[in-house]
Amino acid sequence: MDNKRFSFEISIFHGIQAPEEGLLVGYGAIIEAYGLAVPIPNMLALISTKNRKYRTSRWQVLTPRHEPKDTLYDQLVFALKYEGVNLLFFKKLFEQIQEDEITRLVQIEPQGQYSRRIWFLYEWLMKKRLTIPDLDKGNFVMLIDEELQYASTLAINSTRHRIKNNIAGTVDFCPLINKTEKIELYIAKNTIENINAAIKGIHKDVLLRTSSFLLLKDSKASFSIEGENPTQNRALRWGKAIGQAGSKPLSKEELYRLQQIVIENSRFVSMGYRTECGFVGEHDRTTGEPIPEHISSKQADVEKLMSGLLEASKHMESTGFHPLLTATAIAFGFVFIHPFVDGNGRIHRYIIHHLLSAMKYSPQGIIFPVSAAILERIEDYRKVLESYSHPLLDFIEWEKTKDNNVNVLNDTIDYYRYFDATAQAEFLCECVDNTIHKIIPQEVTYLQKYDAMKLWLDNNYQMPDKMVALLIRFLEQNDGSLSKRAKEKEFALLTDEEVKEIEENYQVYFS
Repeated sequence: MDNKRFSFEISIFHGIQAPEEGLLVGYGAIIEAYGLAVPIPNMLALISTKNRKYRTSRWQVLTPRHEPKDTLYDQLVFALKYEGVNLLFFKKLFEQIQEDEITRLVQIEPQGQYSRRIWFLYEWLMKKRLTIPDLDKGNFVMLIDEELQYASTLAINSTRHRIKNNIAGTVDFCPLINKTEKIELYIAKNTIENINAAIKGIHKDVLLRTSSFLLLKDSKASFSIEGENPTQNRALRWGKAIGQAGSKPLSKEELYRLQQIVIENSRFVSMGYRTECGFVGEHDRTTGEPIPEHISSKQADVEKLMSGLLEASKHMESTGFHPLLTATAIAFGFVFIHPFVDGNGRIHRYIIHHLLSAMKYSPQGIIFPVSAAILERIEDYRKVLESYSHPLLDFIEWEKTKDNNVNVLNDTIDYYRYFDATAQAEFLCECVDNTIHKIIPQEVTYLQKYDAMKLWLDNNYQMPDKMVALLIRFLEQNDGSLSKRAKEKEFALLTDEEVKEIEENYQVYFS
């Protein structure tokens, strides 16, 4: 087992430029040594030959005194200590190593906290019991180091291993999120108390109208992200569904109901969970062959993965895992699984609304227009989806089907159960921050200006509400001036002096 060489000098690793030449250690080194079928971790560990310690966006650089011995056990201890828990890595490693080798490995330091973590992870992930007696002494240690990763507030004792299982998920579905400065900043900035304080100062009537507008805005944005231009009725219907987010628990039946709302015409769409493989991407124009950007989970795995996802969602909600992190893990997990033939993207974004509402993060009666915020950053959204999907393509074996779909040939279920959701969490935190501090205030300000302009028109022209709305819309569309057509048709009764006065007041109220 320890005949393999782990640490080795690199300057580039799998196309990733190191900040300096150094020794690759930890997860990266073990993945390379065993040729594990896992994507390269988003953060890699390097021992500096220049005795320096620092971090970059992809590297954690440590000094030579941190260098682990060149054995599997010592490399694993280093990884757990400095890089956190990587469930997909451990699952793939355990599948390669014989059970008796694992038994020997975890008994190198039987009372050691890292030995106990490895032991627990083996039995938890593999659902096998090693021939090792229960521990009868020693302090309990947390499975997840909360300095490195976000953990559940509820820790379940495993007396056999003297481990407190504080993992935020279940063995059937468990994305993990690393602690970063960006996530910590947004969580501290946008507490439930701070959000409620910001909303409290808005007049109730304005707030209700803002909420109604934002529902429609978010509904239309969610369709736009999918490249669709829905009818007003279809957008209103989906907006109404978004407005009910949080009122019903997530379940298979609820997801089916949502898909029926999203898919206006199901004549050509197989509804419910997929019964065939699927992918997101293009087809070659000449041959029609699939060009995948993302390959969905195997159809045979969908039921099990979705059951795991829904159970994990209940667990995170009931244990008070942070709402933003819960929404990240569940909503992005959903879209990566891609359980439906169509409608996945819009339901994925609905799940964000649902969890933020159900967990009382968004104020009662208000939805955060997350889709509108995503639409403003559509390229970043694509990148954060691709940051998961593209590396995974290297580990999915597939063949083309007769109808130019894909047929997945290897076992892929764990790629959809256990993934690093850090990049997705950072993105969602930014989007929610944008809705709180930009999109909602902008809409409130607009309504306040609209009301002031409407009051002035009422006092001076006694226009009906419908005409006021039309007048303001025309002024908006033409940079504060009424077009010649509008003056000759809809507002022909206004004199030139009155038009000039209205245009001047529009500039005052909407400047």
